[in-house]
Amino acid sequence: MKYFLYARKSTDVEDKQVMSIEAQLAELRAVAKSENLEIADEFIEKRTAKMPGRFIFNKMMRQIQKGEAQGIICWKLDRLARNPVDGGQISWMLQQSIIQHIRIYDKSYYPSDNVLMMSVEFGMANQFIRDLSVNVKRGLRAKVKRGEFPSTAPVGYLNDVRRKIIVVDRKKSKFICEAFELYVLGNSTFEDISNFLFEKGVRSLFGNKLHKDRIKWIFSNTFYYGHFRYGGEIHEGKHKPIIEKRLFDKVQKVMKERGHPMRAVIEPKPFCGLLRCGTCRMMITGENKIKRCKNGNVHNYIYYRCTKKSKTIKCLEPHIRGEVLAEQLSEILSNYAMPSPWVKEFNFCMKKDENKANHESKVIIDRLRDNVSVLSEKIQRLLDIYLAQDIDRETYLKERSKLFSEKKSFEEKISRLERDATSWLEPMQKWVEMASLLDEIAERNDLSSKKSHLQKIFGSNLSLHNKKVQENPPFPYAMLRTARQNFSPNQTSFIRAVFSGLEPLGVRPHKRIIANFSVSY
Repeated sequence: MKYFLYARKSTDVEDKQVMSIEAQLAELRAVAKSENLEIADEFIEKRTAKMPGRFIFNKMMRQIQKGEAQGIICWKLDRLARNPVDGGQISWMLQQSIIQHIRIYDKSYYPSDNVLMMSVEFGMANQFIRDLSVNVKRGLRAKVKRGEFPSTAPVGYLNDVRRKIIVVDRKKSKFICEAFELYVLGNSTFEDISNFLFEKGVRSLFGNKLHKDRIKWIFSNTFYYGHFRYGGEIHEGKHKPIIEKRLFDKVQKVMKERGHPMRAVIEPKPFCGLLRCGTCRMMITGENKIKRCKNGNVHNYIYYRCTKKSKTIKCLEPHIRGEVLAEQLSEILSNYAMPSPWVKEFNFCMKKDENKANHESKVIIDRLRDNVSVLSEKIQRLLDIYLAQDIDRETYLKERSKLFSEKKSFEEKISRLERDATSWLEPMQKWVEMASLLDEIAERNDLSSKKSHLQKIFGSNLSLHNKKVQENPPFPYAMLRTARQNFSPNQTSFIRAVFSGLEPLGVRPHKRIIANFSVSY
């Protein structure tokens, strides 16, 4: 009689205590040698037996049916089967004498034996795996309730095996955050993000680029802002977020609205896109002109002119040399530069307002924390209603997700206020800083810098008529130009003066000028 030796060890958690395959083989070969059992072949499998469909096991059973062997040597019956399908197949083949002998390390089974004992052992193996599954699921639910994600950490995080928690991957998390910020700009596709991450060393398990579907999964994963999905529900996690929910929401909006990348337009000439024609309101464009002199010299010039695309107005505006236009634009920038004494006075006033804002922000933070507490109570009440079976599961999950999202938004507002209670002063501070640098920018020969600052000041309100740039400054630059016309650079008292009809109600005198200048921001 010939025998097949079968050794199996599952890679699943429930079989960790089972002896290794090497130990099984050594013991079973010793049994076969001591009893003079002829081993026709050995079958080794590393797969759980809780579900039917094992490739190596099925191959062995087919060869037994062909008569290549009549017996099986294995460590225990649960190595052969832990499910009723495979267990029933073995029992039936043994009863039909297709399998004539099953030898385990301490017992033998023959066709003439009572089938009850084998059925009990297979049933015990099956019940063990079922009980273990229930226990594992209960443990996972308890872990989820504590706010711990019971699965493999997504890219940007690591599973800390020692502490059994998920921690931030310091190397990759910053690149994941940069990928979110890059995609929000709206000029990158999923393939672009994949290439970006590949260059930064964020790759698949096999070292390849992440697939675009994987990139979409990353951008849709709530895990990165502190929540996680498990069992079809959203749960609050204890892990450290690597992005803010505000950034996550922006990414969702971009993914929903845009279908194609928005490529940045490369401007051919420094001042293209800055001015409009004063006659027909078409854009001013630039073009190169090459002049070849009789002495062999070649000169390159840039001329700016109207595109003349209007179908209703015949435009006769002349062109203008690039250097002449640059000189006019530099003079305009100088007219809106803030003198250094004014800058010093503005900074003093803003410092006083900053101190007051820090005190007032505490009141706002306390109110937001009260809102968070109210939402937490609502979440708990919603859970009580669900457990009482007063609402169905779909309604519960939908409302729970809304409350979690709203709560997270309040928590991020609190975080932002604690981090920067004077964020409302930032536009004013940036404006003062930019206005103080306009003289320096006007003197430099950096045409792109001049263009960007002119666009920040005027937007699309610059026009060209009869070779002269015409300006229409918005608020607060119009006030700044008026102040320069009416006050000397050393006069600063007007900064704290009351401008009748302009200041918001209830604003103290020393704040009114700041309110006047910053209201448009």
